[in-house]
Amino acid sequence: MILKAKERGDGRQLGQYLLTMGENEHIEVHDVRGFMSDDVVGALSEVDAIAKGTKCRQYLFSVSLNPPEKETVRIETFDKALEAIEEKHGLSGQPRVVVFHEKEGRRHAHAVWSRIDAETMTAKQLSFYKNKLREVSRQLYIENGWQMPRGLIDSKDRDPRNFSLAEWQQAKRIGKHAGELKGLIQDAWAISDSRQTFSHALEERGLYLARGDRRGHVAVTFEGEVISVARATGRKSKEVRARLGAPDDLRSIEDARKRIAEDILPRMKVHLGEVRTKAKHELDALNARREAMARAHGIERAKLDAGQKNRFETEARMRAERFRKGMRGLWDRLTGKRRELEKQNELESIWALQRDREQRQMTINAQLRERQALQAEISTTRSKHAQALRDLHFDTANYRLMQRGQEPKPQPKTAFDRLDAMREQPKPDVRRPRLDRLTEKKPDAAKERMSSDERLKRLREQQQMPPRGPELDR
Repeated sequence: MILKAKERGDGRQLGQYLLTMGENEHIEVHDVRGFMSDDVVGALSEVDAIAKGTKCRQYLFSVSLNPPEKETVRIETFDKALEAIEEKHGLSGQPRVVVFHEKEGRRHAHAVWSRIDAETMTAKQLSFYKNKLREVSRQLYIENGWQMPRGLIDSKDRDPRNFSLAEWQQAKRIGKHAGELKGLIQDAWAISDSRQTFSHALEERGLYLARGDRRGHVAVTFEGEVISVARATGRKSKEVRARLGAPDDLRSIEDARKRIAEDILPRMKVHLGEVRTKAKHELDALNARREAMARAHGIERAKLDAGQKNRFETEARMRAERFRKGMRGLWDRLTGKRRELEKQNELESIWALQRDREQRQMTINAQLRERQALQAEISTTRSKHAQALRDLHFDTANYRLMQRGQEPKPQPKTAFDRLDAMREQPKPDVRRPRLDRLTEKKPDAAKERMSSDERLKRLREQQQMPPRGPELDR
């Protein structure tokens, strides 16, 4: 699983975030260890109070554990990962909080450790924690037989469409996925070799090349957001300048926004509004199904928890009633029968806990499969409407070409169109007829063979070496 971490403070705010539903559909507090308080916010507030007695400002170590998208991960696997993280970073025995979140059919965990050692009132040192987490992540992929991402094998092969929190928030403001937004700029970079081709490729995707205030070349979206070209493509500023030239003669961000408002927005606003309205209508219906499913799943889990609790209490009373009282109870102690009953009760209690955990895990797995099926519908709908928006932007760019008197570009073929075209093309017969192969005359090896004297003579001519006498030539 992918492990991401950071050192931080403000435990109370972090605790409130961990318990905020937001986009999460289910939240489960898995473990609160080493605190006087039993709730997450109270526990992390304790760390805030303890840290005031030290000079440490980033006294919390927060880690998110994200398993592979298509894998069903048991709680035991998460616990094993947490133990490995603690051992690797010297956090064994430190107070911690573990919370599970479920979103879009995926389950991930957030773990927060206190770095403050209460005995010495010093913070645990976490040197090179990113490298250590990388080692733990690799080991988890190997032990569980998961397919390891290329970026985890070699950091140079990481997915260029990965994005930071700031990029995700920026893309969210304009209604696009950050990975898709970076992907559009990377596609335009890949198919262009100059400023003119790159600028037109950006316009086909609803982006416009401009001069940034401090970042050199930037892309301005249809909605006016500004994105650094170098950061989006993963290139150095020197490489961007080498292909696109100096950005001094480009439009400023303000001028680019004016051009979009004057030239593009009035003509395409109606069409884009229709597409977005339709997308919102379909996604609202899917979101209503998602919310209803989340409520039904929550009710089912609450019923399961209540039923398991009642059953466990009933079974505990039955186990307690096995012990006799009075003189009979004393006799059971003397004969060792009570010890046998205690051992039997202990084994049955462990078996009951394991049974309840398995039952809960099966329920969660079934609900995740149901939620993943709905998420597939949501993703398909998002992709469909995103393609419709891209087509509108492509038409807008072609309309501007026609205004200049230039020939518009043809609509680019999709991967399915190219595949169909390849299937329709007849395959050339690279095999020669049998008769031609049999009657073909092969070169005479004896005629092509060069004598040793001729080879020596040619070698001397190439090296401009003087002859050493007739004895050697013979």
